[in-house]
Amino acid sequence: MQWRALFLLAFNATKGEFVMAQSLIQLAQQLRETLQPSRSLSAQPELVPAPDELSPLAAASSPQAHALRMEIIDVGRKLWERQYVDGNGGNISVRLGQRYLLCTPTMISKRDMAPADICLSDFEGNILAGDRHRTSELLLHIEIYKSSLRARAVVHCHPPHATAFAMTGTVPPNGLVSEYETCIGPAALAPYETPGTQAFAETVRPFVRDHNTILLSNHGIVCWADTVTHAEWFVETFENYCKTYLIAQQIGRPLNFLPAEKIQELLAIKRRLGLPDARMDNSL
Repeated sequence: MQWRALFLLAFNATKGEFVMAQSLIQLAQQLRETLQPSRSLSAQPELVPAPDELSPLAAASSPQAHALRMEIIDVGRKLWERQYVDGNGGNISVRLGQRYLLCTPTMISKRDMAPADICLSDFEGNILAGDRHRTSELLLHIEIYKSSLRARAVVHCHPPHATAFAMTGTVPPNGLVSEYETCIGPAALAPYETPGTQAFAETVRPFVRDHNTILLSNHGIVCWADTVTHAEWFVETFENYCKTYLIAQQIGRPLNFLPAEKIQELLAIKRRLGLPDARMDNSL
């Protein structure tokens, strides 16, 4: 029976007929809902297998891997444009689930990378998919991932002002700029070892839990975060802070340090953001 006819029947009916018409309308509504597919069910997205459930080749070809590759490429270009890398220097990696890593290859400018250049590796440094050789410093990244489950992405590069501190075996002082205190705080300084070796990778192990930014003596800087983009943000923040500090030193006036109680307020913000800092508990 058509909806219009049911409505007219209900409108012109006696009381008993009205009740019957109501029942017919309810029955028609129930029948309509039964015959039509559920809106909530039809709106559910198709389930996508987690990368850990896939073979290496399938994981490397997954939509998640593609999105992460594009993020790596974008960050690589930012590093090159900001002159944080030169030649084929610097490397980037990101977790793909719990079994795999995506990483930049060796011997390529971070300006010139394409999706096919990004390698798939396990957590032992074995290449599982990709035609290029992995970065020789992937062991450094793996050591960071093994030291902190919060590390989801790692960026290593050689920004000039930060590397100048690494060359002198020093770190910039704290307590001068609020944004730096909130994002980074005390930076660590790892001792020198030959790049690409396991000994080099292990130099950061004591610092990863309490520091998202580590200076590598006579080499450069490495930052970790929850995403590749955020790790690159920390690189920018640290490099800009080093540059600004050196400029301030040239003015020849005393530096104004933040009061201790204001530092505590910034640490409270940092704690809510879930960022590490050697001045507070980082047991998460």
